[in-house]
Amino acid sequence: MAKIFDEESRTFNEYLLIPNLTTEDCQPHKVDLSAPLVRFRKGHEESRLKINVPLTSAVMQAVSGSKLAIALSRSGGLSFIYVSQSIESQADMVAQVKKYKAGIVVSDTNLTQHDRLSDVLDIKRATGHSTVSVTDDGSSHGKLVGLVTSRDYRVSRISPETKVSEFMTPLSQLITAREGITLSEANDIIWEHKINQLPIVDDKGHLVGLVFRKDYEQHKDNPLELLDHSKRLIAAAGINTRDYQQRVPALVEAGADAVCIDSSDGFSVWQKETLQWVKQHYPELPVGAGNVVDAEGFRYLADAGADFVKVGIGGGSICITREQKGIGCGQATAVMNVAHARDRYFEETGIYVPICSDGGIVYDYHMSLALAMGADFMMLGRYFARFDESPTRMMLVNGSYVKEYWGEGSNRARNWQRYEMGEKAGHMAFEEGVDSYVPYAGPLKVNLDTTLAKIKATMCACGATSIPMFQEKARLVRVSPTSIVEGGAHDVITKESERRP
Repeated sequence: MAKIFDEESRTFNEYLLIPNLTTEDCQPHKVDLSAPLVRFRKGHEESRLKINVPLTSAVMQAVSGSKLAIALSRSGGLSFIYVSQSIESQADMVAQVKKYKAGIVVSDTNLTQHDRLSDVLDIKRATGHSTVSVTDDGSSHGKLVGLVTSRDYRVSRISPETKVSEFMTPLSQLITAREGITLSEANDIIWEHKINQLPIVDDKGHLVGLVFRKDYEQHKDNPLELLDHSKRLIAAAGINTRDYQQRVPALVEAGADAVCIDSSDGFSVWQKETLQWVKQHYPELPVGAGNVVDAEGFRYLADAGADFVKVGIGGGSICITREQKGIGCGQATAVMNVAHARDRYFEETGIYVPICSDGGIVYDYHMSLALAMGADFMMLGRYFARFDESPTRMMLVNGSYVKEYWGEGSNRARNWQRYEMGEKAGHMAFEEGVDSYVPYAGPLKVNLDTTLAKIKATMCACGATSIPMFQEKARLVRVSPTSIVEGGAHDVITKESERRP
């Protein structure tokens, strides 16, 4: 006879937080939302990779492309760029994130002086970059000849066939700096000479890279930016248990700072084999695993070397795993069970393995509940799919603006490597996800700032100024169906919100 667990499978909707004493220290600007991403010896060292806000974006085609990865990393979180694409394409997305802000950026838009205005316009359309380096051989490290910016030409006044040499700013008129200059010194030159970019060259005149004024200004507006030791944005990517021996080397070469095995069910020998291979060949590369919903699954992956473990099966808004296969667990129950297992593992081994709550979050307050219940950070799909930076189309449907959103288990994703069980490569027997729309919500930063403000306010009301303190002090109460109704607007006629494009 099957084993039956005593506890019920419960969701975040079934809980509320009880306030604690709010002291003078409990003010939103004093709340620290940083979280460890990878395993560490708690009490003896810090996690070697931390995120500044406890949010990551899901390994999904409709969510985590390079544009969203850049926006989220600049706000303190982390994207795991989706794996259901070619190795070359995924590695290129990782490289785009790493190149976006590097202090001294290797130029990836280059021409020779013999190229034409039409080539400049083609580059601008393809990359969005308005600065093009002109080198003797058209490479990123050729001998610098000049620069082309949007101020050097007017499309209405110059023929597309005009050679670059005729309208570029030549080297003789450029302010440059020598290789070895510090980023601080480079920024001083930019401000002193009122220029937008500063080319860095070696002692033979070859281009080393560029420093941009906008990088300095944008960092001041994004103090939580997640940066590596070279001041580049942190980038992460999903992997699968099929082609990891080819995919991981390419991702590392592109600059990936962490990877995560993407699967609807992580309690498998394939994940163990993948973890062990990555740890053997790239011991310094953080690798997460999952998903699991109980202590046994967590322990299996932690023992196999997972740096963090994802929690949740069937709780995503586009996931139909539970109704298709009858497996899973309510997200609140799963998080609490795995959090207890993580704490027991720490007591036994001295190693703290962070857990990530993946799925089941509908409202912002669910994020606070997930943290209170023991999650170190969260992975979100629907939440990020709504924003400008997600890679899907914005559409007008029935008078409302929406964005497309589909699950990795849907036929549209064609992500058979995530779901099939090894019998026939390239085949999915049935869907575990749906194809849908989500309401369009605008830019990531505006929405994320609001969400973080809510989380901080909740933590202050519970007498906490950090996530570990929140977990220690949080008090939860289960709610009845009628109290859920009472918690929202009721017995009034609400005004229809103004729609925005």
